[in-house]
Amino acid sequence: MHALRTAIDVAWVVFWLYWLAAAMRAKQSVRSGRGLRIRGLSVLATVLLLGVLNRGSLATHSLTLGAIGAGLFAAGIVLAIWARLHLGRDWGMPMTQRAEPELITSGPYSLIRNPIYSGLLLAMLGTALATNLFGLIVVAILGGFFFYSASIEEKNLATSFPETYPAYRARTKVLIPFLL
Repeated sequence: MHALRTAIDVAWVVFWLYWLAAAMRAKQSVRSGRGLRIRGLSVLATVLLLGVLNRGSLATHSLTLGAIGAGLFAAGIVLAIWARLHLGRDWGMPMTQRAEPELITSGPYSLIRNPIYSGLLLAMLGTALATNLFGLIVVAILGGFFFYSASIEEKNLATSFPETYPAYRARTKVLIPFLL
């Protein structure tokens, strides 16, 4: 289990390095809202999960739970990266608005409106299952933050794309395909 925990820790570090490097190519923001004040929430949650919560009484020792967690972690990272690549330069921090935005409705966005949030939550859930169940608290808090962020972004997109966004919203879900 120690090797699995180390692999997940290293994968998170590599993921966040990629994420920060990719952010350098994003379009300029025209309005930042509250997103910049809480810019590091996802990174902070990851650090908490990797540091404090990796050691404790709820550490997992089940090989089966570790395998399920590793699978969920990998699927979440892949989804978040796929969505980020699909957004290209239109990606931004939560609750920010881009100069000359485009409404992206293809790729992972054809099923869910916030696949990056979904991917990060899935990766965090996988991390918690594979390492320490205290991480489920972080998943719940982050889930609430992402749901809140999505509601703000929905208002911004409805204003920016009054003709096309309502139809897109009607045919997709917020975070979980076919459910939520």
